[in-house]
Amino acid sequence: MIMTKFATFALALGLSASTALAGGYVAPVVEVEPVVVDTQPARSNAGLVVPALLLLGVIAAVASDDDDDDDDTTGDDE
Repeated sequence: MIMTKFATFALALGLSASTALAGGYVAPVVEVEPVVVDTQPARSNAGLVVPALLLLGVIAAVASDDDDDDDDTTGDDE
């Protein structure tokens, strides 16, 4: 009687094991969520405009500088 219980148990294990592996191995599907990159829109270099204008102003002031020391109009040296 013990032998028939053991044989029935072994048969049940054998049948359930074969049905559990019937489909074979299936790789798990990993869903990849898209990565959202927060990009700032391209902007002009507004921080360079003010220094560039100041530099142009200094260059214009130096270029238009009238030095009266070189132009002697008093007429003392004649």
